[in-house]
Amino acid sequence: MSTRRNALGRGLEALIPGPGPTLAAVGEAPDRPSGPLEIPVERIDPNPEQPRRHFDAQEIERLADSIRRHGVLQPVVVRRAGDRYELVVGERRWRASRAAGRETLPAVVADVEPRERLHLALVENVQRQDLNPIELAHAFRGMAEGGATQEAIGEQVGLERSTIANHLRLLELGRELQEDVERGRLSMGHAKALLQTPNPERRRHLRDRIVKDGLSVRAAEELGRRLAGPAAPRKRRARSAADPELQGLVESLRRRFQTQVRLQGDPTRGRIEIEYFGAEDLKRIAGMLLGHA
Repeated sequence: MSTRRNALGRGLEALIPGPGPTLAAVGEAPDRPSGPLEIPVERIDPNPEQPRRHFDAQEIERLADSIRRHGVLQPVVVRRAGDRYELVVGERRWRASRAAGRETLPAVVADVEPRERLHLALVENVQRQDLNPIELAHAFRGMAEGGATQEAIGEQVGLERSTIANHLRLLELGRELQEDVERGRLSMGHAKALLQTPNPERRRHLRDRIVKDGLSVRAAEELGRRLAGPAAPRKRRARSAADPELQGLVESLRRRFQTQVRLQGDPTRGRIEIEYFGAEDLKRIAGMLLGHA
């Protein structure tokens, strides 16, 4: 893993040259500058592919105070976007510079394709450990939607494929639970324990127990297994369980309804059982079946 991280580091450093000529205020910067340039802060727009979703106001103000006293020690990276510039790397420095009242910001103008913005911003944040698990998950999903496999994403950001898969699974949680992870109320381990319980109401119950009682990850996993309930007895298992196509259908239904689903019968005749827990859960499932949700 360290080898991949070093390779990524060199890739980012290639965009940020070392000390170059004296910084010059930008009127119209050349296409390939030899070093950082001073670009008006108001001509720089944030990266629309920025994987970071939350910027702590106190952290930004502390950085702004440092910038007031010491200036911006490392240039940001931008790309041209018409007559303006678009951030690729360095949004915290840009935000803090605005808060500090700076009129210009040292920046490297790089030739970066729009499809590369997410990759570069993600690599920087991963190396700095600036992203929470949910932000990483959304970034990984963005790369996957762009055609990258989990193995390819892992190679690009210096993480194992299993780590990528575990982060992507977090997006199966409801928005409220995702926010708990983003805010640090739940750890990655706690989130994985919640995923053991497909039923939404039982998940919320487990989440409340974790937060209220300060459950360890191991205790949360044990409670999650109990809430998920025992596996169906052999005698009640569907006769069609050996049929891969039908089994795949059952798994899809379980993910869709976020509860236990059983299919008994064969491809020509049978029945589907969908479990619910409480009136609200029944209303939720009924709405999905009727196309209301």
